[in-house]
Amino acid sequence: MRAAWAAAAVAALFLTGCTADEPEPAPAERSALSACPDQPEQLSSGTELMPAVALDCPGGGELDLGRAPGVPTVVNLWASWCVPCREELPVLQEFAEQAGDGVRVIGVISKDGQSQAESFAVESGAAFPHAFDPQGELMTELGLNALPFTYFVDADGGLRHVQTRPVTSVAQLNDLVAEHLGVQV
Repeated sequence: MRAAWAAAAVAALFLTGCTADEPEPAPAERSALSACPDQPEQLSSGTELMPAVALDCPGGGELDLGRAPGVPTVVNLWASWCVPCREELPVLQEFAEQAGDGVRVIGVISKDGQSQAESFAVESGAAFPHAFDPQGELMTELGLNALPFTYFVDADGGLRHVQTRPVTSVAQLNDLVAEHLGVQV
């Protein structure tokens, strides 16, 4: 009799834990950063390419540097702790606004904490998409030990220029894009 009662009690416990009335878990909190854009299925075909590194984007999506971006793209590696990056990020945002659909700007948050980087990006008004690389995988692949670095990538994924010093003005960025990507903004 005790065995039957114990079995009934265990069954009751299992059944009460399996009700359809339980609330669903809350969805993961969405980032304040913009989602990364969809990329064409085409693999990059340029002569010199970015490393084939895929990074999650806090705002949603993924940045796959092994795929052609489909439009001329400026890829900026930055971190909230990097003083020149803090000065450069608003310049990149202003350029992104001026460029519209003609040139894409994507930030890669490198070796930084997500909350610190998001806070700074929001504070500086950087609304362009960002990928997150907390361990600096892309920096390692590129052989970098300092930030910021800005890469100019053509629509087919070809690496056209590497800017090793901070971009200090929208005019300078316009000149670099015109010279290396052939796009007038």
